[in-house]
Amino acid sequence: MIGSANLNVMIKAARKAGRSLVKDFREVENLQVSSKGAGDFVSRADIAAEKILKDELMGARPTYGWLAEEGGEDEGQDPTRRWIVDPLDGTTNFLHGLPHWAISIALEHKGKVVAGVIYDAAKDEMFFAEKGEGAWMNDTRIRVSARHRMIESIFATGIPFGGRADLPETIQDMAQIAPACAGVRRWGAAALDMAYVAAGRYEGYWERRLNAWDLAAGIIIVKEAGGFAQALDAEEKILESGTVICGNEVIFESFAKTIRG
Repeated sequence: MIGSANLNVMIKAARKAGRSLVKDFREVENLQVSSKGAGDFVSRADIAAEKILKDELMGARPTYGWLAEEGGEDEGQDPTRRWIVDPLDGTTNFLHGLPHWAISIALEHKGKVVAGVIYDAAKDEMFFAEKGEGAWMNDTRIRVSARHRMIESIFATGIPFGGRADLPETIQDMAQIAPACAGVRRWGAAALDMAYVAAGRYEGYWERRLNAWDLAAGIIIVKEAGGFAQALDAEEKILESGTVICGNEVIFESFAKTIRG
């Protein structure tokens, strides 16, 4: 696929930051014996990756706004366009030497995400999409799964950690969905959960208490792959609510009904 100039900038930035993170990931595996030392190291790796992304993206489009996990928000000279960036989604996996983490970059125009890139650098899988142009993983067009029975379907979610207040809601969700499906996965990287729905690896995914940078790229990749994505409250917007439920077209209604109760 030959993408737009903006998409090519996004892919180039993701690859450059990915090389930096892969190098740091090899080092962090040797630091696992010291959680404090490893945590400090990962924080530096995260910040370094965000600097690379900001230099590349803002260097190419200096008037655009900026929203990122580490660097905060900058409206920019052009308030209609902004980059939404997570330099390292799946930080806890990275910290523990688990090769399941990603870089997430989205471009928003007038409040709507128009392009997204999710790069799993450890596996060299680049998921990307532009509005109206379909969704891709590396050189292959991707589509959501065609499974139509809940009992044959695999779903993904996040399980709250550290005593978060939404744990009871998630336990209730699990009690409702687990008996109705083939399995639930918790792999610890929201962006990749959405990319996997787009690629047909999961039939659906839901989660609460997320940030815009966790979700933005995944929204357009899922939709361009033929899937549905909504906030858990269908009347709200995903990025504003910080919640998401997404899935393939045929499963979505049943899946959403099961989770929403």
